[in-house]
Amino acid sequence: MNKAQQLESGLRTLESGMDVLSFHAPVIGISGNFREGDCTLAQAYYMSVLEAGGTPVVIPSYDNDKALVSLLDTLDGIVLSGGADIDPDYLGEEPLDCISINPRRDRQELTLVRLAVDRQIPVLGICRGIQVLTAALGGKLYQDIKTQHDQRCIGHSQTIARGLPSHEVKLVKDSLLYGFFGKETLAVNSFHHQAVKEVPAGFRVTAFAPDGIIEGMESTAFRPILGVQWHPECFLLENDRTMMPIFSWLIEQAELYRRAKELHSKTIILDSHCDSPMLFDEGTHFFEKNPKMLVDLHKMNLGRQDASFMVAYLKQEGRDEASLKAAVSKADRLLDLIEERIGECGGKAALATTPEELWQNKFKGVKSVVRGIENGYAIGLDIDNLDRFRSRGVAYMTLCHNGDNDICDSHKGNHEHNGLSEFGKRVVERMNRVGMMVDMSHASEKSFWDALECSSKPIICSHSSSRALCDHTRNLTDEQMRALAESGGVAQVCMYGGFLKKREEDATVNDAVRHIIHMIDVMGVDHVGIGSDFDGGGGIPGLEDASWFVSLTGRLMAQGLTDEQLSLLWGGNFLRVWRDNIGL
Repeated sequence: MNKAQQLESGLRTLESGMDVLSFHAPVIGISGNFREGDCTLAQAYYMSVLEAGGTPVVIPSYDNDKALVSLLDTLDGIVLSGGADIDPDYLGEEPLDCISINPRRDRQELTLVRLAVDRQIPVLGICRGIQVLTAALGGKLYQDIKTQHDQRCIGHSQTIARGLPSHEVKLVKDSLLYGFFGKETLAVNSFHHQAVKEVPAGFRVTAFAPDGIIEGMESTAFRPILGVQWHPECFLLENDRTMMPIFSWLIEQAELYRRAKELHSKTIILDSHCDSPMLFDEGTHFFEKNPKMLVDLHKMNLGRQDASFMVAYLKQEGRDEASLKAAVSKADRLLDLIEERIGECGGKAALATTPEELWQNKFKGVKSVVRGIENGYAIGLDIDNLDRFRSRGVAYMTLCHNGDNDICDSHKGNHEHNGLSEFGKRVVERMNRVGMMVDMSHASEKSFWDALECSSKPIICSHSSSRALCDHTRNLTDEQMRALAESGGVAQVCMYGGFLKKREEDATVNDAVRHIIHMIDVMGVDHVGIGSDFDGGGGIPGLEDASWFVSLTGRLMAQGLTDEQLSLLWGGNFLRVWRDNIGL
């Protein structure tokens, strides 16, 4: 059989042996080297990625930032490869005479890291790569360890074969590296004279050389980022698979990221509660990338979020005639601001008033904003305001906030009405009639039970977590959750630290996941969703703003939730209740 026949035979075997359309290995971009006008890549990098189960592609050096952003949307993971020194000017330092920089790589790779971190893309930095991570994220480097390190250095530029170890490093217990290898020391190779001097904020050192040089670091900020100073890929050239756990970790993380992106592309990703309009009232704009805001158009794009329910929030104030009139006026002003800010987005975001409009916007690549009201104080004592607010597109109203009002008792009130007032019962009935969802987050437990009995439509808790896991009056008991599920309603897990853990400052995304899983166990997956409370106090390490939603999906996938379950959690359940309330 000649080579042409071998090729044809191989193609037939390949196409008959797998469903090409259903096979999706994660795509790993590997930064290419640049020498004498050519982009190059040592074979050990892509061999290691292939061996671990990924699909390698080369990222060549170029200056087109738009193309770089476009490329990132196709990648599921990144390997930052070795190569020349990093220009110290990027760290505000004068270069030593002994360094050899590669200006074609530096700017692109430093930019690449920042963009990848914003998108939660898994990253593995190797040799120069760990230094690129450090420089891009605010750490410090030695330009030359022989002249700048305060200890006598071991030989960090070995002359023996690249796939053979030259020294041992000490691994830090409870680190990723220690978990990979299950021991405190690891034999590694070495080819460098620059090194990490101080790891960036949000990282920790995980491996040291005998002379104290940092040989490994990992993110402590819930990001899938790992850096090693040695070249783990080279060992495979000697048929040594010792280092493959490092690449297997990258592929596992990349596969979760790939699956999460795919899920976000085919279902509605919906956050049922955020308070960004409070910041609109301070002059911020939704279309801008704004460090003050946890939800803006940029962050929704990064997190692949489709819809945000933005509320006109009113603090509970006085209940005299003038105060009530001012409350109604403020609610209208905030609703006006939502319309104005979304109108500034040049068609990239739009207001939505039905579940179908959310889907239509998603198909057009447009983000949806749905209006809500937080605190029934907004209607004053005029129940007809409900009709007017509903005509303005308000999808739900939280009956109270942190204080009793004329509608009901708050979880933080004086039990003025022992639940819903008579006026409050009429409010619930009118909300049912006009198709506005009744939201019982912030309400007292008695108010919750009264609303459940009074409402003819399923009710929601737009941002409430589990009291069994965090004993706070804002959270729902298991009994409340079961009753809510039996009535067809939904509870949306809140990402406010104080509702997730007794010590608010200790709460992380792991606690949010625990609440989600517990509430699914109690209520069933058909009755749980996510209401972040971003820009209203919500936001925790590992789920800091809307850009982290893809990462949360990956974490829930790692817990065993299926795509179908996640589609319900991320929007399907809430949209069902919304449809029930508006009669669709």
